[in-house]
Amino acid sequence: MTTLGAGDLHLTGELVSALNSFLYDRDDSALGKVLDRVPKPVRMATQQYLKDKCEPVMGAFTECGPVEVVREAVYFDGIDEELEEYLEGAYAIGLGIRMSNKRKRHGGVRWVIQLLNDEVSVPASAEPRTWAIPAGAKLARTWTSKQQAGGAGPVRGALQVAEDATDQGQWVRIHTLLHSRYDVDFEGSGTSEFVVDVFDAPIPLEQLGE
Repeated sequence: MTTLGAGDLHLTGELVSALNSFLYDRDDSALGKVLDRVPKPVRMATQQYLKDKCEPVMGAFTECGPVEVVREAVYFDGIDEELEEYLEGAYAIGLGIRMSNKRKRHGGVRWVIQLLNDEVSVPASAEPRTWAIPAGAKLARTWTSKQQAGGAGPVRGALQVAEDATDQGQWVRIHTLLHSRYDVDFEGSGTSEFVVDVFDAPIPLEQLGE
């Protein structure tokens, strides 16, 4: 994108941090302060790159940088103790979770789980979702662990909702996020939640290679 000269290398860490923060919450105040201190060609190249290449993508960044997949396509043939323990372990160490049901070609349902290196935050006024609803899909309902009563725990609660909907033949997706108490500068102020989206649609057939 651009290169800092030898006399400006001390700004590298600050610039990278400000860029990550901008991609996280689109607040350009901190980034603007850093760009005011770098050479004009660096500032112009950075601003042009962000304009052309970095349209907002919900859930793609946290204040620590991009959220990346660390474990792709882990499969379970049913909601059982093994699956619950797998999710509990991932949740306990702060990994982001995405999980969806798929209809197997020869009968039955398979759960596909993807793990991310972090949970993504959403501000207080935003809907509790960082996994975008697919175009054309109609939601029947959304459940979050914040609605849960009793002491079953967020993993068990989410799996129960998912299992009940699956028994009805409905498409289900589960993901985790950090829901902030604030709308601005919400780093570190969130509570972790499970979100279960139940669609008014049949469980999709798994594709070859999945």
